[in-house]
Amino acid sequence: MSDAPASPAAAALPESLRFVERDWLSSNQLVGFEGNEAIVVDTGYAKHAALTVELVRHVLDARARETGGSIRLVGIVNTHLHSDHCGGNRALAHAFGCPITVPAASAADVAAWDEVALTHATTGQRCDRFRHAATLAPGETLRLGGLDWRVLAAPGHDPKSLVFHCEREGLLVSADALWEQGFGVIFPELDGHSGFDEQRSVLELIATLPVRLVLPGHGRAFSDVRGALDRAFTRLEAMRADPRRHARHALKVLVKFLLLDLERVEATRLIDLLRHATVMQHTAELIGMEFGAALAWAADELVAQGQLRRDGAWLLNG
Repeated sequence: MSDAPASPAAAALPESLRFVERDWLSSNQLVGFEGNEAIVVDTGYAKHAALTVELVRHVLDARARETGGSIRLVGIVNTHLHSDHCGGNRALAHAFGCPITVPAASAADVAAWDEVALTHATTGQRCDRFRHAATLAPGETLRLGGLDWRVLAAPGHDPKSLVFHCEREGLLVSADALWEQGFGVIFPELDGHSGFDEQRSVLELIATLPVRLVLPGHGRAFSDVRGALDRAFTRLEAMRADPRRHARHALKVLVKFLLLDLERVEATRLIDLLRHATVMQHTAELIGMEFGAALAWAADELVAQGQLRRDGAWLLNG
């Protein structure tokens, strides 16, 4: 059971790890086994929390059949706290009775459940409240799948994000810092803060690491690390040269995400639904458009690209 067939690259994982590739509303999961215990990295979006529970249960049951013993989920670890990476935290913690570990830089935001600082409210997204029991900081070691992973800072997409590198196996859990065809939206730049420089530094760091296989936050696992880095550097420089290009891309991504979540919405209700989405409002300002006009433009672009479709007054996910 999975959202997508496992990529050939994922088959090269050590037997103590399982990679679950999801769709683009929910992040991927990585499950690591050690003895009769398991830990999962990232948990997808709130809309699919029940599915995440079933996917993880399926992975645990499959491992139990392989080993002839029961397997317990003993921990959840988040690379960062964007809604598509932690939306299943509460459901998984409730289903399996396990603690949650978050990036140390986000711990205060979680404790206060500050949905502005966590970006859930400011992007027009949602996440079920959860409590954390532990933190991870750059320079520390994560034990996952019987392997030691170095915890590295990965600002750019999210200033508080982490990635995990296992030098012994040449593996990188890259979150949204590096995908096979790019990386996640550089959110700080949409709020008037530095992000492009930080993203470049993260890509340069990854280029120095011994990595044979990347396990990204979205998309399939891949082994052509050099090719992915080249594409990412090229994409980043294009965004740096034309920040409005990045802003236009970001607004379309956020509108598409909303439709992936809601599936259908009356076009005239977009502004009302997103009245608290300050990141999207700032993005419209960067493009040089009034917010309602910017949302209408993004919707039109997504329809033209086949990402959305119209049915009378309704916008539907394509």
